Amino acid sequence: MKSPFGIIYTLLLILLFAAVTGLLLGHFFPVLTLVLLVWSFYQAWLFTRSLRWIMNKDITEPPDLPGSWGDLLYNIYRKQKSSRDREQKLSAFIHRYQQSSAALEDCVVIIDTRDRLEWWNTAAERLLGLQPRVDKGKPILNLLRDPRFIRYYKKRNYHEPLELNSPLNDQITLQYHITLFGQGDRLLVARDISRLKKLEQTRQSFVSNASHELRTPLTVIRGYLETFLDQPLPSPILRGMKQMEQQTQRMEGLVRDMLMLSRLESTEHLTEDMPVDIQLMLKDIKRDALVLSGDKQHRISIEADPNYDLLGQDNELHSAFSNLVFNAIRYTPANSEIRIVWHTDAQGGYLSVYDNGPGIEAFHIPRLTERFYRVDESRASESGGTGLGLSIVKYVMVRHGGQLKIHSTLGKGSCFSCHFPADMLTTLEKLAAATDNA
Repeated sequence: MKSPFGIIYTLLLILLFAAVTGLLLGHFFPVLTLVLLVWSFYQAWLFTRSLRWIMNKDITEPPDLPGSWGDLLYNIYRKQKSSRDREQKLSAFIHRYQQSSAALEDCVVIIDTRDRLEWWNTAAERLLGLQPRVDKGKPILNLLRDPRFIRYYKKRNYHEPLELNSPLNDQITLQYHITLFGQGDRLLVARDISRLKKLEQTRQSFVSNASHELRTPLTVIRGYLETFLDQPLPSPILRGMKQMEQQTQRMEGLVRDMLMLSRLESTEHLTEDMPVDIQLMLKDIKRDALVLSGDKQHRISIEADPNYDLLGQDNELHSAFSNLVFNAIRYTPANSEIRIVWHTDAQGGYLSVYDNGPGIEAFHIPRLTERFYRVDESRASESGGTGLGLSIVKYVMVRHGGQLKIHSTLGKGSCFSCHFPADMLTTLEKLAAATDNA
């Protein structure tokens, strides 16, 4: 490549030649002016040719121009060619991505920062009813109008998926995942989980039916055992009868928890929520917990914000909170301290159960809400629990839009906390108004 100052050097040489010639001819300024005009017209002609080539939409070989103009056009041509190659590669990649996305069975939708539809695949047309020539650029919330989807979309907390029926077919269940990317764009993926849902419903139906069928024989067995235990019996037989009664009671508790869990799993949303008196509920739970503690003499205290209560299902919340407190009774040593705390802040309400028991190792915590999971299998029979308590708590929290959080330190104790969103709180004034209206 030649020097970028070539055109300046050329102009200086021409001016020097014109000056010398003008001096020799005795017409310095006329010769100098004439030479500059000729040079200017020549440069204007080169500029016109260059501009005509640049304005051409097709990328063709540049004209063969002398000096700096030729260098300029060559560099422009090289950059254009490089840019065109990159565009072709990017276009081919985008086309291949769109082809592969179109082949997916899952809906894929790209939503821009203004919440408008930018692109989607063919599965989105089939399952969500999006129309290519009509819906592009329209707000997503104008097309997917289910109130639950709108709440999920606006809260921008997409850690958990959302399950809803397809807007086109109530027999199809879709699981929505949203991911934020770029400067606030969203990637929406909707998966057809109808088959999994049917399998889950079949499992739930089996568990529910089996539990119902077990209740009658267990009731009969327990009735006969109570009758026999009222009679004078030899010590070996009496000891065996008492063990049978304990196991029957444990089986009844297991059946009761399985039925409760099956009912909770049947739907992830509350059909209606009613004001719940947290103060009264916690007092009832404390009374039952003291009975369960018996000779272990746990010290149970309640610290509750008197200004706020909850909206929800009374029996479900009672079951969840009592499970947390009863677990603390079962798995902490005698004379341990258990604190039940209800407090609120800007993020919502918190029902926390603290204990100063042995604590739980960190690797157990993610699995504690699994059905029948035990931290220590050797203590399973001693505790008297069914192994379903925390699973019930988890599903109650899901139905109430909340989360169960677990913190534990070995040798220091544990904290099980139920976090409810702010819109599930209610004040005493609202409770009084609701009572007056009723």
